[in-house]
Amino acid sequence: MNEIEKLQEMIEQLKKLNPSTQVEEEIKRLTKFVKNLKKQIVDDYTPWDKVQIARKIDRPRAKFYIENIFDDFIELHGDRTFKDDRAIIGGIAKIGDHVVTVIAQNKGNNAKDNIASNFGMPHPEGYRKALRLMKQAEKFGRPIICLIDTPGAYCGIGAEERNQGEAIARNLLEMSRLRTPIISGIIGEGGSGGALALAVADVVFMQENTTYSILSPEGFASILWKDGSLAENAANMMKITASELLKFNIIEDIVPEPIGGAHDNPEQASLFLKEYLIDKLNILVSQPIDEVVEKRYIRFRKFEDYQDEDDVL
Repeated sequence: MNEIEKLQEMIEQLKKLNPSTQVEEEIKRLTKFVKNLKKQIVDDYTPWDKVQIARKIDRPRAKFYIENIFDDFIELHGDRTFKDDRAIIGGIAKIGDHVVTVIAQNKGNNAKDNIASNFGMPHPEGYRKALRLMKQAEKFGRPIICLIDTPGAYCGIGAEERNQGEAIARNLLEMSRLRTPIISGIIGEGGSGGALALAVADVVFMQENTTYSILSPEGFASILWKDGSLAENAANMMKITASELLKFNIIEDIVPEPIGGAHDNPEQASLFLKEYLIDKLNILVSQPIDEVVEKRYIRFRKFEDYQDEDDVL
């Protein structure tokens, strides 16, 4: 048991005592001390620490956010071609004054749910389901919100036989010109083209303790040093955290998490995310759609301007 856990246990024991001014003052003092201690630890997080937080089994996942942020969610299934991929959840919902299409990559918080959702790794039919819902959103003028949490697209034989690469590429093309506002954000892991396939958006955000990268640190270390056990070294040099990617203008915003991470207070994390999404929706829907699409085009074409090696991720 670490120091924070010991202090939290002490606070819980004090709460069970008969209430008195002295006890209440001690609870307040210890609570403030724990909060400051957590903040000090958070400030010292390395990129590898954030990789571990993004992967935590008890981190709030897309399903949790859909249930706690959106109202009247109606899930829609299937790609109308092959089957329904449970790695991607999609449907129609309300948030604030807006009716939106929500598309989310979903992991589980236990072994059973992770197996059902293929550990958040979509098959081609998952991306085709997402595209079907995006085109539907465009038809009816609904903004799109994408929540990304995947180590990468599934790369099994069946996925390749059903053209995984084409499915991802098609999403990139279609999202670049969809005539409806799009907000995409990383809520856990944002791995490779599997994440990018839902991230061609007008606004791209990351929660504070998430990662967004071309591949996993383990994969990077295996390619560069032929040793996946050097993943921590890879993470510390890959520039995959929210603060690093904000500097490169890869993302627009960092959505804060409760001190210690979203897993410490999922309800507060969902409140932060809801407020952010409503604010961005209010801005985007007030703009002419031609202007929105043009800005999206410029946003992604600007990455061609990175010439210096120091600017390359």
